[in-house]
Amino acid sequence: MKFIDEYRQGDLASKLADQIERLTPQPLKVMEVCGGHTHTIFKYGIEDLLPRNIEMIHGPGCPVCVIPLGRVDDAIFIAQQPNVIFTTFGDAMRVPGSKTSLLDAKASGADVRMVYSPLDALKIAKKNPDKQVVFLGLGFETTAPSSAMTILQAHKERVGNFSVFCNHITIIPALKAMLDSPDLRLDGFVGPGHVSTVIGTRCYDFVPRDYGKPIVVTGFEPLDILQSVFMIVKQIVEGRAEVENQYARVVNRDGNKRALDALFEVFEPRDYFEWRGLGSIAHSGMRLRTKYSAFDAELKFSVPGLRIADPKACQCGEILKGVKKPWECKVFGTACTPETPIGSCMVSSEGACAAYYNFGRLSKVAERSSAAPMV
Repeated sequence: MKFIDEYRQGDLASKLADQIERLTPQPLKVMEVCGGHTHTIFKYGIEDLLPRNIEMIHGPGCPVCVIPLGRVDDAIFIAQQPNVIFTTFGDAMRVPGSKTSLLDAKASGADVRMVYSPLDALKIAKKNPDKQVVFLGLGFETTAPSSAMTILQAHKERVGNFSVFCNHITIIPALKAMLDSPDLRLDGFVGPGHVSTVIGTRCYDFVPRDYGKPIVVTGFEPLDILQSVFMIVKQIVEGRAEVENQYARVVNRDGNKRALDALFEVFEPRDYFEWRGLGSIAHSGMRLRTKYSAFDAELKFSVPGLRIADPKACQCGEILKGVKKPWECKVFGTACTPETPIGSCMVSSEGACAAYYNFGRLSKVAERSSAAPMV
């Protein structure tokens, strides 16, 4: 394939959906781990193409969504300190903390700036030597290498007024937490594509080996996802459980060595890191190694580090675990919208609630209403 429209051919999509339906009538639950996959599923109507016995479950692969309230409050605390320029990716600016957001803090006078990369933040630090410039490090192993490379550059150039508030997380402990969850019974995984370009496919071997579940690393186009669902269902029907790579045009078995070397040089695992909805997961977060502690905003600003419960009305935690669908939340589409978000799942460009709201809200609400008993 050479062109993007070749991955979006409707006739091929229909044929793949028919082949999936012919494989088995058995009810199956398949989790797409990555929020990017969730948006593709709803944008292109893949859930409507799949047979009714195949249910797609939305996983915790949205890095902005899984950051807990306490960490958002810590970021706002740093942003409000004197002589601080706080930099962040755009979708993190509107994530609600317990009382406010970074966008509200900016409106109240804090110097909060949107950047497109941590290198942008480093440039700001060089231009403002009298200010402390902090970058909000977010994301899985996909974005963590860029933070690591920027820290290495800051270390090399001795830029003392630059630091990173590190909230980088790792996908494998989260997968294990999902597989160990008593609330969820899954039959297979649509494996994350972006993360796997860095970490490869070898690290998923534990999924079939220890849990007997198939996992297929997948690209982000409609035909990618349909093909991966076909591969998962085919494994189940044939009694196999393996790691397969549908995204071989980008992902290899061993990942990106240069990116991994930068990660291991700069970061080390935290003992525990809190995830929204999943709780504290051992060795699932990254922190800066002692060698680079001068660039650790968490140490530089002595952040409060409080654990704060989610609002009772918000069911973002259950949605991130795949226990509930967004439209089952009582405030979805009413009190909680992209303009007035209560939970992070409605804010992020990879959030499941945002995907439902933008691409599937009306049909799902109508479906729920038609299924309600008459009174």
